Amino acid sequence: MRIRKAVITAASPSQRRLPLQNLIDRDGQERSVLGILLEEVVRARVEEICVVVCPGDAEHYALVTGDHAGRVRFVEQHEPRGYGHAIHCAREFTAGEPFLHLVSDHLYVNHTKASCATELIEVAELEDCSVSSVQATREGQLKQFGAVGGQRVAGRERLYKVDTVLEKPTPTEAEQRIVVPGLRSGHYLCFFGMHVLAPAVMTILEELLADPRTTTVSLSMALAELARRERFLALRMTQRRYDLGVRYGLLTAQLALGLSGRDRDEILSQMVELMALREMAAK
Repeated sequence: MRIRKAVITAASPSQRRLPLQNLIDRDGQERSVLGILLEEVVRARVEEICVVVCPGDAEHYALVTGDHAGRVRFVEQHEPRGYGHAIHCAREFTAGEPFLHLVSDHLYVNHTKASCATELIEVAELEDCSVSSVQATREGQLKQFGAVGGQRVAGRERLYKVDTVLEKPTPTEAEQRIVVPGLRSGHYLCFFGMHVLAPAVMTILEELLADPRTTTVSLSMALAELARRERFLALRMTQRRYDLGVRYGLLTAQLALGLSGRDRDEILSQMVELMALREMAAK
C-alpha cells in the first residue's frame, strides 16, 4: 500500500468557515487552518489533495491554500447526505486507490518531528490495510466522536484490531460494547479525525448510499461494515487533536500550537501576566 492521495472534508454547514480562520502556527507564521492541515498532509509525502466543500465555497478555499495550491483540487457536495457521503463525493479523485482522510475542523499537534499523518501512513503502509487514528477519550466526550472497540495487536502497544464501531455512543453503550483492555476506567478509543482508508471503504459507502432506506450516511457506518469484511486497525495516538467547532475550540488550538512552537516562552509570559492582572483586579 502506497498513500499518494488525501481527502479533506469541509462541507458540513457547521465547519465550512472554520478552515478559513487564521491562526499563528508553531513557526510564528500567520496561516489559515486549511493551510496548516495541508502542511500536515504534504509533510507525510502525499502528492495530491482533494477538499470536499459546499457549493460555491471553492473560490474562498482556493485563496488560503498558500504554497500548496498546485496540489489541491476541490469537489462539491451537492446533497447534504452526511459525512460518509462527503467522502464518497471524492470517489473519482481517489480512483480506486487508498487515501489519507482528515476532517477540516480539527487541528493535530504533535510533540515530535514526525507529523501525525506521517505516523499514521507509515503504519497503514506497513500493515497494508485501513487504519484509523484514535485517542483515549473521557466518557463525558463520547457524544462528540465515533468510537471503536477491539483487541490490542500482539507486540504492538498502541495498535488495535477493530471489531466494533459506534457513532457517538452513550456511556452505557460504550461500557457494554467497546471497552478496550488496558485503558483507564471511563476512557474509550475515539476517532482522532484522521484515517487511512482502503478502496473498500468507497465501495461500502456506495452500497449504503444506494439503499433507499438510508437518507444520510456517516463514516462510522462504513467503518463498522469494513471491520466485518476485512482487517481494520486503530492506532492510538500520543499526540493531541483539537476540535475547532466546540466552544473556545479555536482559542484552545491556538494555545496548543503556540505552546508547542518557537514562541512558547513569550506565550507563557503573557499568560502569567494576564493571571497576575486578574488577581490584582480581584483584590
